[in-house]
Amino acid sequence: MNLTRKYWLHQLLQTTEPVLRPLSEGKLREQMPIESHPGMNDRADYTYLEAFGRSLAGLAPWLAAQAQDPAEEADRRRVLALAARGLERAVHPDSPDKMNFLDGTCRGNQPIVDAAFLALGLLRAWEPLWTACDADTQANLITAMKATRSEKAPYNNWLLFSAVIEAFLYRAEGNCDTMRVDFAIKEFTQHWYLGDGQYGDGTLYAFNYYNSYVIHPMLMAVLDTLSPLYTDWQAVQAATFQRAARYAQQLENLIAPDGSFPAIGRSITYRMGAFHLLADIALRHLLPQSISPASVRCAMTAVLHRCMDAPGTFDKNHFLTIGLCGHQPGLGEPYISTGSLYLCTSALLPLGLPESDPFWSGADEPWSGVKIWSGQDYPADHLRFPHI
Repeated sequence: MNLTRKYWLHQLLQTTEPVLRPLSEGKLREQMPIESHPGMNDRADYTYLEAFGRSLAGLAPWLAAQAQDPAEEADRRRVLALAARGLERAVHPDSPDKMNFLDGTCRGNQPIVDAAFLALGLLRAWEPLWTACDADTQANLITAMKATRSEKAPYNNWLLFSAVIEAFLYRAEGNCDTMRVDFAIKEFTQHWYLGDGQYGDGTLYAFNYYNSYVIHPMLMAVLDTLSPLYTDWQAVQAATFQRAARYAQQLENLIAPDGSFPAIGRSITYRMGAFHLLADIALRHLLPQSISPASVRCAMTAVLHRCMDAPGTFDKNHFLTIGLCGHQPGLGEPYISTGSLYLCTSALLPLGLPESDPFWSGADEPWSGVKIWSGQDYPADHLRFPHI
């Protein structure tokens, strides 16, 4: 295994195993701390599903792909077993770590969000994860996902959370609520697309990373699974993926030579999760020709170092702390708690590519930020495809 891939895998495992290991033993609530905004005393209702769902969404492509390196493959099999056991613990009625899927015991609609990330993880690694679950766990997962229908999703990016849950239910049962899906697809593709690869988060635009955290990756995942059902869903898929590739190019342009990036917008404590979409586009082999897989690997590696190597990133028990570059609790919004932070793992999706893939095997290359800020000539970035 090359050293860069080894570093990425180390970051994935050191972040997710402190969640998966105690969950597999029914001890997550006992061991995981809850750091949150002062006065927010309800985060225990949500933070455990946040941590598990978001970790699984980031882990899934790696879990789904047999590794070429024997030591890495042994790690993959071990973590896959932890994840499968965690799924059982998360939905078993008698589990001490049974999670809140809007079963009527807790207030609020936050579980819609993290049921969706859990569903996204399952969709990304269906064969190893779903088939590892026994019939009772599969039935409990379906029941849990359906329970989220009891609350209405807000009129913004949350529509996609409901749609991803329906995509999971279609994969699991062969049917879903197509109206929830159709509403999400049509609002984003027909009404909320602003141009140049960016969507509004509902009817308003805010300068943040939600196009990458949620919108593009979840819209693509929904269309991956459900576009064959209707011709109008098929008709928007190509343009949707082209828009995503354009926004991924913009994300690459934001990475400075030292791996930092603009600390703008809400949820910045998701750390390198700001590059969820860039990682997803690289995994899918959909990068624009103007940026090579190797240069994206180098850029993302610099981001990982900036976000994960800073002192204070983890607490004494190796759970994530609130911050972007170390422990910075002031950066956390009221809805942020320990579990929220595990969306950072979504930047590690290219670990699902084999070590022989050009993303990993290509020689190191400078990314756009390095080229520009070292004085090299470089093409101006602007919308070259007005039709998207």
